[in-house]
Amino acid sequence: MNNIKIPVYRPDLSGNEKQYVLDCLESGWISSKGGYVAKFEAALAAYLGIPHCALVSNGTTAIQTALGALGIGPGDEVIVPTLTYIASVNPIVAAGATPIFVDSHMDTWQMDAAAVARKITPRTRAIMAVHLYGGMCDMRAIAEIARNHDILLIEDCAEAFGSQLHGRTAGTLGDVACFSFFGNKTITTGEGGLVATSSPSIHKRLVSYKGQGLADYREYWHDKLGFNYRMTNICAAIGLAQLERIEDTLTKKRSLAEWYQEDLQGQPVRFQTCPSGLFHTYWMVSVLFDDERTKNLVREHLGNQGIETRPFFSPVHTMPMYEGRYQDLPNAQNLASRGINLPSWPGLSRSEVSAITQVVKDALSSADTLKYIRIAA
Repeated sequence: MNNIKIPVYRPDLSGNEKQYVLDCLESGWISSKGGYVAKFEAALAAYLGIPHCALVSNGTTAIQTALGALGIGPGDEVIVPTLTYIASVNPIVAAGATPIFVDSHMDTWQMDAAAVARKITPRTRAIMAVHLYGGMCDMRAIAEIARNHDILLIEDCAEAFGSQLHGRTAGTLGDVACFSFFGNKTITTGEGGLVATSSPSIHKRLVSYKGQGLADYREYWHDKLGFNYRMTNICAAIGLAQLERIEDTLTKKRSLAEWYQEDLQGQPVRFQTCPSGLFHTYWMVSVLFDDERTKNLVREHLGNQGIETRPFFSPVHTMPMYEGRYQDLPNAQNLASRGINLPSWPGLSRSEVSAITQVVKDALSSADTLKYIRIAA
C-alpha cells in the first residue's frame, strides 16, 4: 500500500533523542563504547526493577543471548506458544534445541498454562512465556509449573514493556527476560534489545556471550563461545531519551485503547480480554472479527482509505520449516485467521481514531449486507 495516511505505528522522537545523538557524534563515541550504554542500562534496571540489564543489538539476539547464557542446546526442549512472532522460535532452533509448541487461550490470546504442563518431558529445559500485544501470560501458573519441574523460565517481553500483573512488572517473573526496542515497540532504539535478570551469575554469562566471550581477567582472551550482539552508543542514547517519557507514552497508549473500545462498542468485534490485576500497555490495539472473510473486508476498506493495519501473527507451527510434524493447535489458528492490529502509535489523535473506527463500522455494515445477499440467494 503506497498511499498510507495513517500507519499502523510511528515512533515518537520528540524528546531528547536528537540532543543525545548529537552528543554521541560530537564525542566520537558511536559504537558500543560510550557512556549512554551504561546510562540506559541503569535507567532500565531502575524502571523495570530488575538489577542486571545487558543491552544487545535487537530483540532476536536478546533471545539468542539468553539461550546461550543459560546453556540451552542440542537435546533440549523449549516450550513456546505457536501464536507469536517467529523471532521467539528461530533462536531456539539456532541453539540446536527443539521448540515445543502450545496453544493459546481464546480470551487473553496468551499461551495456555494447562497446555504447557501437558507438554513437559524429561528433555524440557525451559518455558518461554511470550507476552502478546501488551497483555501478559498467566505467570503465576506458568512460574509454578517451572518451579515444580525445576526448569528455566524465560519471558519474551518484546510487546509488553511496562505491563504489570498483580503489581509485578513484565520481565521480573522469570529467570531471564528479553525485550525488543525495534522501531514499532513501546520504546525504541531503532534496532535494539535487552536481556535482564536478577541473577548476578546469569548476568555475567549474558555479558560474556554478547561480547564475543571475552574474559574479564585478561585482555583479548576469550574463554567462552560468544558473539558481537552489543548495542551501539547512538542506539542507547535514543533509548534513554525514550525511557524518559515512558509514563506519558503508556498513558497515551491506554487512552488509544479506550477510544477504540468506546467507538466500537456494540459492533461485532472483540478486544483482547484484560484479566483482573493486569496493567495492559496495549503495544498494539488488536481486534477479532467473526470470521476471516469479514477481517479481510475490513482491512481492504481501511487500506483503501490509506489506513494501515496488520494481521495477527501466523501460528509458527504452520510455517514450512516447522510443519513437518502435524499439530492441531486450533485456538491459535482461529485467532490468527480473524485478528488484526489497528494503528496504535501514541501520537494518534482522538479525531484520527474516530476516523479509523468509522471506516471499520462502514466495512462491518458492508459485510452484513453481503451476508444478507448470500443468505437471500
